[in-house]
Amino acid sequence: MENNRKLKYLASAAMACFMLFTSSKAISQETAPKDIVISKNAKWSDKMALTLMKRHPEAYMIDDSKGPKWDYVHGLVLHGFEELYKKNPDPRYPIYVKGYVDALVQNDGTIKSYELDKYNIDMVVSGRLLFNIYETTKEEKYLKAMQLLRKQLSEQPRTPEGGFWHKNIYPNQMWLDGLYMGEPFYAQYTVTFENGKYLDDVAKQFEEIQLHATDSKTGLLYHGWDSSKKMPWANKETGNSPNFWSRALGWYVMALVDVLDYFPKEHPKHKELVGYLNNASASIAKFQDKSGLWYQVTDKGNKEGNYLEASGSSMFAYAFAKGANKGYLPAKFKKIANKAFDGLTTKLIKVDADGGITLTQACQVAGLGGTPYRDGSYEYYVKEKKKDNDPKATGPFILAALELNR
Repeated sequence: MENNRKLKYLASAAMACFMLFTSSKAISQETAPKDIVISKNAKWSDKMALTLMKRHPEAYMIDDSKGPKWDYVHGLVLHGFEELYKKNPDPRYPIYVKGYVDALVQNDGTIKSYELDKYNIDMVVSGRLLFNIYETTKEEKYLKAMQLLRKQLSEQPRTPEGGFWHKNIYPNQMWLDGLYMGEPFYAQYTVTFENGKYLDDVAKQFEEIQLHATDSKTGLLYHGWDSSKKMPWANKETGNSPNFWSRALGWYVMALVDVLDYFPKEHPKHKELVGYLNNASASIAKFQDKSGLWYQVTDKGNKEGNYLEASGSSMFAYAFAKGANKGYLPAKFKKIANKAFDGLTTKLIKVDADGGITLTQACQVAGLGGTPYRDGSYEYYVKEKKKDNDPKATGPFILAALELNR
């Protein structure tokens, strides 16, 4: 009888503890965003990061995702959080990043929602988040997940010239976006685990797009290049898409400054990549508007329908500032970046009632081909939807703010 009473007591106590734990967990999840205070004196990087945490209590919710999915936008934004933590070690930042990774990486190293056989290079970039978590925890599942993404790059279909296809469904096509999606992870992986064995192959990707997609007149790079010249959007002589899109150019220069972190100065390809960065940056800088910002279609100025766009402008601000800080670019690019950041904060930022910030005028998405068909025309780019606080703008905004110490 006494034992029964003890067992009943222990059972009810355990249940009470469980209910307390689950309810307190629910309460903390529900109230945590409300508890985030965004000081008006905080740096822009913290303001944006805290705004995102407040609006999206779990990191997988970034971009209004309804459930966890492995996606490039999360990799971009959360890389910004990792860099921010180095400058401001607020413990909430790495917890937020790890929450995303742990919602997707399984114990066996597989990744929920990720499909290797699609050979979608967009899916590689979030692997950058795994290096630090693996180094910190030494849990094998994170290493296995990195190895899985490395396997994709080993098998990624290539153009006859050796450039990675953007996706399996886009044969023989390289897009500027893909350089950011694949190469920073590839460079970091080969330096960390392969003694830098494949750095030449990383550089090869830039060599191909630089050689084939650069416009001789403006120095700008076209959004996409079709090696086969078969796509309806492709120029029949060059294989290039018809227009210059600021965000595509932004992906490209961001890819260069991030990849250079892993190229030793004495590496034979280091100087070549720095040269590409200088050429692209000088060409882009010529099209900066007096506001400090860049237009959606880079070279078409205030042509009807064109608009000053947040993501490309943020990406250029970041790449130019980091390039100047690292000594890859002349010091004047720091001034160009500061002017761009001034434009973002005075023209495109709205301050919300709770102190959070909203970055407006960001193109939501743009691509080439696919269904419905995207023809790469001027009209196509300027008519694509815009989205406030789109992650392709907020991630680079955080990174730019950090490089400029704003």
